[in-house]
Amino acid sequence: MEELIGISLQWLILIALNFILIFILFLMNLSNKSKLKKLRTRYYKFMNGLSDQNIEQLLDDCIERVNKVSTRNKEIESHINSMERNLLHCLQKVGVVRFNAFDNVGSDLSFSIAALDSNDNGIVLSGLYSRDSSSSYAKPIIGGKSKYALSVEELKAIEIARKSYRDAPYMDALS
Repeated sequence: MEELIGISLQWLILIALNFILIFILFLMNLSNKSKLKKLRTRYYKFMNGLSDQNIEQLLDDCIERVNKVSTRNKEIESHINSMERNLLHCLQKVGVVRFNAFDNVGSDLSFSIAALDSNDNGIVLSGLYSRDSSSSYAKPIIGGKSKYALSVEELKAIEIARKSYRDAPYMDALS
């Protein structure tokens, strides 16, 4: 009888150990299911709803798109550089001075306008108004100077054009 009790005690211990192991395996299974669910969520998010493509094909497509974007970016940079070179020759600086050319005429009806590009090349237009007539003059400007004699008002218009360009609010963003 004692042998039977010893055998059944051994069986009870084995059964208890099996239940403990089964419980541990059950907990591990729950943990693995949770991790697998998180992994699937991340996988679907990564695949962006593309269930019929494998990762290799997806990466090839991404690399191809990156190469296209890189090529297009180089084209855009080249175009921008060309535009910036062209802008150097566009009129960018303007200065205006109004004045009385003659003592007997009021209201500052005479004027000088300087229109210059980024290299200080351009023109100075002057209009002189008198009671009997009105005259206009244009003088070429190269490097901020003219081969023709410039009046005080024309020099002042050139200086205003240069200063207004330096003081422009967008110039801070470019430097």
